[in-house]
Amino acid sequence: MSDAGWLFGDRQRADSFGDNAAQYDRVRPTYPAEMIDMLVADNPRTALDVGCGTAIAGRLLVARGLEVLGLEPDQRMATVARGHGIAVEEATFEDWNSRTRTFDLLTAGQAWHWVDPHAGAMKAARVLVPGGRIGLFWNQPQPDGPARQAMDVAYAQHAPLLAVSTVLLGQRDISLYEGMAAALRQTGRFESVALSMFEHRITYETEQWLSLTATHSDHHTLPADQLASLLLALRQGLEAVGGRFSVRYETVLVGGQTVIAPD
Repeated sequence: MSDAGWLFGDRQRADSFGDNAAQYDRVRPTYPAEMIDMLVADNPRTALDVGCGTAIAGRLLVARGLEVLGLEPDQRMATVARGHGIAVEEATFEDWNSRTRTFDLLTAGQAWHWVDPHAGAMKAARVLVPGGRIGLFWNQPQPDGPARQAMDVAYAQHAPLLAVSTVLLGQRDISLYEGMAAALRQTGRFESVALSMFEHRITYETEQWLSLTATHSDHHTLPADQLASLLLALRQGLEAVGGRFSVRYETVLVGGQTVIAPD
C-alpha cells in the first residue's frame, strides 16, 4: 500500500478527537479479552500505549498488572486518561523523546494509522526491548439486519461519500492492515508479524449509537448542518426499526511476536 492510503498526514482529523474527549471515553467500545491475552502472553511488565486517547486500552493493560505509559498528542484526551490513573506524556510518536527508555510491549488502539508508517515502525523497534511485542489494533463495527438497512438509507440521503468509506459501516480495506504489517517487516527488526482477527458483539440503543457516531473524525469534521441532518435521519431510521440492535465488531490485530535486537 502506498502512503496515500494512510491518514497520518490529515492533522485536521487527527486533532479532532479531543473536541469530544469525555464523550469518546464514554461511548467508544472496549477490546476483546482474547486479544489482550495474546498481547500479554509473554508476561510483559511495561507497556507504551501510543495514541492512548482516553486510555481505553491502557486500562485493560493496567488491569493485567502492567506499568503503562500513555503517549497522546491531544491535551484534552490526555487529561481524561490521567483521570483514570494513567501516566501520559503529550507528543506524537514521531516527535516523542524516549530518553533511551525501553518497553516490553508497545500497543496502539485505533491510533497507528495516524503515525507515519515507516518512521513509526523504526522507532517502535528502537523503544522495544529485544524479544518485546508490538500490537496495533482496531475495532471495526459491522452493523447488519434492519439497523444496517436504516443506516444505509440515511447515509445515501445525507452523506453518500461516507457510505462507501466510513469504518462505522465496516468500510475498511484489509490492505491497510497488510500495509502496516509490511512496514514492520521492512525494518528488518521484527519477526513473526501477522494479522489476527477477533470478534465480539455490543448491543446499542439509538442514542448510544449516535453518540458513538459523533466521535468518529470523518463525521465530526463534516459541515455542521450536514452532520445534523445525517444524525437526525439515523435517529429516525433506527427508532423505526425498534431503537435497539446488536452490532458485531471485528477487531484486527497487527502483531509482532518478537523484536530483533538493534545491531
